[in-house]
Amino acid sequence: MTSLAYILAASHSGSTLLAMLLNAHPEICTVGELKATNLGDVECYRCSCGQLIRHCRFWARVSVALDAKGVSFDIANAGTHFQRAGSAYARRLLRPLHRGSLGERLRDAALWLSPTWCGHLPDIQRRNAALVETLTETTGARIVVDSSKVGLRLKYLLRNPELDVVVIRLIRDGRAVALAYTNPAAYADARDPSRRGGGSGGDRRGERLTMAEAAREWRRSNEEAEHVLAGLGRSRWIEVRYEDVCADPPGTLNRIFGWLGVDPAQTSADFRSVEHHVLGNGMRLDPTSEIRLDQRWKSVLSPADLRVFDSVAGKLNRRYGYE
Repeated sequence: MTSLAYILAASHSGSTLLAMLLNAHPEICTVGELKATNLGDVECYRCSCGQLIRHCRFWARVSVALDAKGVSFDIANAGTHFQRAGSAYARRLLRPLHRGSLGERLRDAALWLSPTWCGHLPDIQRRNAALVETLTETTGARIVVDSSKVGLRLKYLLRNPELDVVVIRLIRDGRAVALAYTNPAAYADARDPSRRGGGSGGDRRGERLTMAEAAREWRRSNEEAEHVLAGLGRSRWIEVRYEDVCADPPGTLNRIFGWLGVDPAQTSADFRSVEHHVLGNGMRLDPTSEIRLDQRWKSVLSPADLRVFDSVAGKLNRRYGYE
């Protein structure tokens, strides 16, 4: 089996940064989000190496290697996302986040009534396993990090007999995450506006949420994570705080490296000095290696915003230790 470390988190919790920091270790590799969605116009999408992804030699090698395994691969339609089932019926059933053991048993039972899903699932499991295996072969690493974050995706990866999956549960103050949801271009993308939206620019106006929607998204994503981990042995997952990653990168990474069973001394001190071919958050396109805690929510969110957040998600945020 191939080893996969899955970052489970609400989006905009620092998963791309953490994945790139882990990628600086020679025994670990990542290309970010293996579900490979939300690329927008793939002809304009840039790999984190700076090249248009269609012209990236690394991704070309991955495609050739997968083709040799009998897996036709196009980054614009990777076929690794479970929720892109072939039928509208299955897509509707896959839309809600993880609902706990009873809800997932009901979902599974309903999905197995769909012949399309029954044919889709083995194929997508095979494609995910082949991609992970190919990444280890291409990079020489022994552990692949998937920063897709979504709990429902993790549910199915845990059932893949060709993958040995462990989980990095990443948590960030919900108020900071909610701010990013309200304006992802300004608070969760590349610093250079021309590199936002995957490298083509844009204000991502259509993705903006109200504060109430943002708070609920953060809460539900973390509730989903708790549901998935409830069925997973404690030795198979580790909890990490975004704030700790920023405050003490070496100490936090050494804890993760030790848990993964790799030598912390082998990692590069400058994560930007190693080769990255990452899909995901726009920070992957920033040139700086500086790691700094983003607490803009403290000055940007109004008292009214904070009251709305607290009414929707404050209880969970406080349970996680954020006062």
